[in-house]
Amino acid sequence: MARKFLYLIATIIFLLVAAFAVYRLFPQQIFAAAFVPSAEFVKPEAIQTSAYADKAMWFSRPEITGSDNPSLWTPEGFEPTTTPKVAVFYVHPTSYLKRELWNAPLGDKESQDRARIFLRSQASVFNGIGQIWAPRYRQAAIGAFLTDKPEAQMAFDAAYSDVLAAFDEFLLEIPDDMPIIIAGHSQGALHLTTLMRQRVVTRPLADRIVAAYVIGWPVSLTTDLLALGLPVCADPDQANCLLSWQSFGEPAEPDLLLSVYDVSIGFDGTLRGATPMVCVNPITGVNGDEATADRNIGTLVPNDELTDGVITPALVPARCDDRGLLLLGGEPKMGNYVLPGNNYHVYDYPLFWANIRADAERRVAAFLAR
Repeated sequence: MARKFLYLIATIIFLLVAAFAVYRLFPQQIFAAAFVPSAEFVKPEAIQTSAYADKAMWFSRPEITGSDNPSLWTPEGFEPTTTPKVAVFYVHPTSYLKRELWNAPLGDKESQDRARIFLRSQASVFNGIGQIWAPRYRQAAIGAFLTDKPEAQMAFDAAYSDVLAAFDEFLLEIPDDMPIIIAGHSQGALHLTTLMRQRVVTRPLADRIVAAYVIGWPVSLTTDLLALGLPVCADPDQANCLLSWQSFGEPAEPDLLLSVYDVSIGFDGTLRGATPMVCVNPITGVNGDEATADRNIGTLVPNDELTDGVITPALVPARCDDRGLLLLGGEPKMGNYVLPGNNYHVYDYPLFWANIRADAERRVAAFLAR
């Protein structure tokens, strides 16, 4: 099963790399034609909060054990906790690459298998800290990111409605005083920013948040942060704060990211422009910081056959630049699936797997000691 999952992730990364290569070599219309759905948008039927009382609506939750729960996978030398002190709500990134529909059906096996892969390499960092709840949701197709058609926003809204229903059920099922970590990546992190504005910004819920790991999605320090209800993490032992970063090798060519970010509107209604992004260095846990490779306690590196992964310490340094990009001091050897522009987006979590785990442990300890 592990071999099958890892071959699947190789496939999705290959397709993403190919897509971005096409974008750079040919007009955007060709790129969009390959991925943007051509079908009419059909709004998915709303899922009620109560639907998420069924464990079949989750990839991970406490009742799902063993190999059926991809979040419980760990590399050699690590084990999931048996005494969770916090609950982790994790939202996976885009895994639906088809263009037949604007939103992925929950019965689409390919996208569901790919999502499980992301849980293994991302959500697993938290399995030593708390019980992980990771919902299945009707994510927007990858093509929704590549067009300004109104259907794209409709697809994101539909996907978010599932995430919101899952989160509300999550709150109903965990103890009223249990601390919470929220985490996601890419599209998952995008939905977290909406969730934070609608739910987490309000008290008393905001006071229960140990940390928000909004990874692989840009958050402006100037136009966005205030609306999210949590300050940026400025200290490694700080609780009740937000982390975010975008990983690039060097030389970095972030034009694809910045060209969209710079003309977008922030959560305060003003142009993001050249405002700096949140960049909490995952090695140190401090915004705007830098760290040498010897302080990286463990990168999750796949083997050549993509059948397993090992934790390798002191492999990757990291520093935040003036725009808020996380630069990796070269081109770490993570495999053949780095995106054009030296974009290590796919590896935002694995590059710092053990450090993120340790970061969450520190923040939980600080939260519980208050």
